[in-house]
Amino acid sequence: MIRVMLVDDQELLRAGFRMVLAAQPDIEVVAEAGDGAAALERLETTEVDVVLMDVRMPVMDGVEATSRIQGPKVLILTTFDLDEYAFAAVKAGAAGFLLKDVPPADLVDAIKIVHAGDSVVSPSTLRRMLDRFAAQLPTDDPVATADLTPREREVLLMVARGLSNMEIAGRLQVAEATVKTHLGRVLAKLGLRDRAQVVVYAYEAGLIVPSHRPGSHRPEVIDRKSDRSHL
Repeated sequence: MIRVMLVDDQELLRAGFRMVLAAQPDIEVVAEAGDGAAALERLETTEVDVVLMDVRMPVMDGVEATSRIQGPKVLILTTFDLDEYAFAAVKAGAAGFLLKDVPPADLVDAIKIVHAGDSVVSPSTLRRMLDRFAAQLPTDDPVATADLTPREREVLLMVARGLSNMEIAGRLQVAEATVKTHLGRVLAKLGLRDRAQVVVYAYEAGLIVPSHRPGSHRPEVIDRKSDRSHL
């Protein structure tokens, strides 16, 4: 059973999600809370695998609560898919985000995906968020990439572009398992949780900059070491 906590200040919305999840034989709603602070209190006494977390709540918002949660995976609820709060929550450690009007089947799938250790934020969607909110990125220097091997750096840049492991394997002419190994080392060396945080890191490290070409909405991925741009 996947144990889920619902955190939202709208009781009607929680009831809707509870109804959907109650129909699943392998998912159980074990706790609910109306704000982030209450959620943290419940987590002290309740075993939870996945937290479905709203971002805009009184007392403590979902971003702050997410940054304090250790253990359970967090799925962020957002009203629209380019929400700066959702981006901040991904930075804080959320495994992904969902729209509040997500179809029931997609909600169930997302919970199972993050429970399995993957992210439900596609790099391409996260890039759109970053392009919109790039001006709000902090100016603190991220962890240096000096410890990455040349191949690990290649993998980091390709993940930042939104390529899947299979696509990266094809371009590098290696096995997909090898790409997973390289990516795992990148995550470990940079202290990142998943692919979504790799994209955030790449923006903050200056490896990605929003494209300013007329009519273009794609970011440039820049290899500062070789001074080459990959579009």
